[in-house]
Amino acid sequence: MATTSPRSALHLASTLLTATVALYMALVAFGNITDFGTNQAFVQHVLAMDTTFKDDDLMWRAVTSEGLQDAAYVAIIVWEVIAALVLVYGTWLWFRRDDSHARRFSTYGLLMVMLLFGAGFIAIGGEWFSMWQSEDWNGLDAALRVFLLSGVVLVVVQLPSVER
Repeated sequence: MATTSPRSALHLASTLLTATVALYMALVAFGNITDFGTNQAFVQHVLAMDTTFKDDDLMWRAVTSEGLQDAAYVAIIVWEVIAALVLVYGTWLWFRRDDSHARRFSTYGLLMVMLLFGAGFIAIGGEWFSMWQSEDWNGLDAALRVFLLSGVVLVVVQLPSVER
């Protein structure tokens, strides 16, 4: 008679933490789709650099084309949706106790989130488009929180499981 061993605390942590980031990304994507204009304005202002210090040495970086701004925003939303779906699938695999595949898909999804918030919002938005200079359109604190949360979850997911 086959029996299953009880879930380890690490397995439970990996499952619930992956599910947390999956839920967060799903809600972010849902919000951006159903309330398109709110964060569209955020992306437009960051790319246009219209609330930065207007330093001539930096303003050549500004993207003022509404078409390019909208394309960037849609690309962000598509990335968010895909990351959410990958993380939901990873969560489902954790629940099914398919740890190796769960770890793989959770890693893919978490890296997608970290790339979006780290490379996209912190590096490109924050530094290239000088978002840090804006009092009104500065999302660096929020981006850092999501980046760090995803990093912690990634570390937990990558911890080796101990088979009894």
